Amino acid sequence: MPDAARSQLRVVLAEDSVLLREGLVRLFDEAGFETVGSYPDAEQLLASVAEDLPDVAVLDVRMPPSFRDEGVRAAIELRRRYPRLGVLLLSQYVEGTYAHELLSSGEGGMGYLLKDRVASLDELDDAVRRVSDGGTVLDPQVVRELLSRRADPLESLTPREREVLELMAEGRTNAGIAAQLFIGIGAVEKNVTSIFQKLGLEDSGTDHRRVLAVLAWLQR
Repeated sequence: MPDAARSQLRVVLAEDSVLLREGLVRLFDEAGFETVGSYPDAEQLLASVAEDLPDVAVLDVRMPPSFRDEGVRAAIELRRRYPRLGVLLLSQYVEGTYAHELLSSGEGGMGYLLKDRVASLDELDDAVRRVSDGGTVLDPQVVRELLSRRADPLESLTPREREVLELMAEGRTNAGIAAQLFIGIGAVEKNVTSIFQKLGLEDSGTDHRRVLAVLAWLQR
């Protein structure tokens, strides 16, 4: 895969709706991205990605032929073949099972956004760039679905720690969490430290520890 740090990101897209697919291509062009491939289904994207050499793959979750999980299955296969490739899922639905399967590895470079909740070009631009840079972007509704699927490992967390954990999973900084919850940054830092301890997360020195905090319990 090409170096994701360069100025113009290469994006490949799979979306069965012609209008939405063409609209996304135009949005990516406005954002300064290069759309190197645009396909109506995941199978064609998978067949072409080695030639397209994208930095980020953007896929719908439900696509032909069954309109069930083609997109996420393709995303999992893409990450298996190309570990450095960023993957952003766009869906009309919160598919908790599929999100769990894709995100449970705890690796970065992943995203899951709901189409109807992407409010602006800047938001989509930011999501694509963060995924390309190895970050994780999750819609808050997706986070809530993931947290509700298996709550037992989180029973030791206080209500405040759960709030902090959910905001961490959305990619907020400590300052952003403090502003959202109307508490001091020091209080946030104490909650974050407690969450790491209760979930048994050691400091690995990677950039994904905050995301791992919310995903670690999914792997148990």
